Amino acid sequence: MDSYDLTRTRLETYFDGTANEAWKRLMSDAPVSRIRETVRAGRDAMRAELLSHLPQDLSGRRVLDAGCGAGQAAQALAARGADVVAVDISPRLLAMAEETTPPPLARRIAYVAGDMLAPELGRFDHVVAMDSLIHYALGDAMTALAALAARTNGSMLFTVAPRTPALAVMHTVGKLFPRSDRAPAIEPVALRRFDTAVRQSLPPGWRLTSRARISRGFYISQALELAA
Repeated sequence: MDSYDLTRTRLETYFDGTANEAWKRLMSDAPVSRIRETVRAGRDAMRAELLSHLPQDLSGRRVLDAGCGAGQAAQALAARGADVVAVDISPRLLAMAEETTPPPLARRIAYVAGDMLAPELGRFDHVVAMDSLIHYALGDAMTALAALAARTNGSMLFTVAPRTPALAVMHTVGKLFPRSDRAPAIEPVALRRFDTAVRQSLPPGWRLTSRARISRGFYISQALELAA
C-alpha cells in the first residue's frame, strides 16, 4: 500500500469511526466547544471563499465536491444549478449529508462513498476540494491534483495548510486533545514550494492562483485555484 492509500485509510478510520460523532456535531448547528466554534466559523468562511470563485450560474456544469463531508458545499453548488458528484471516504458523514439535503436539490447531487480520485467518477467542469488534501504529503497532493486535472475542463479550487508559526503552535496544543478526537496530522507547506511542485507535476497550461487565507482561532487554511 502506497503512502496516499495509507493516509486515506487513516482518514477513513478517523472520520467514519473514532471522531465521527464529533465531526457530525461540528458540521451541524449543534453546540460545540469554543475551540470547535472557531473551526466551524473558519470552515464556513473558507467554503464561502472557494465558492465565490465559481460562477453564480452553474447550470449545465458538472462539479466534483471532493471530500464533501456533510454536504454543505454540494448543496450550495446544486442550488446554483450544478450537477454535483459529492464524494467522501466516510459513509456515515454521507448519510448525514443525504438526510440534510433539501428534496429540490437532491436530484442534482450524487453522493458517493469512496476515493475522490476514482476514474469512474468521470469528467468535471470544476472541482472543489476543501481541506481534502491537507493531510497528504506534498508528493501525494501533487499526484492527486494531477489525477484530477486530467479529468477537469475548467478549474480546481482547494486548500492547503500554510506553514506559519501560528499553525505550528496549534499543532502542539492539538496534541493535548484526547487521542480519539485528534485529527490525523496535517502537512503544512510553504506556498513557494507548493507553487514549484505544481509547475513540475501538472501539465503545462495550468495556472496556480493564491486566494484568501482564512484564519479563525484554531482554523488556518489557504485557498488556492488551479485553472486551465
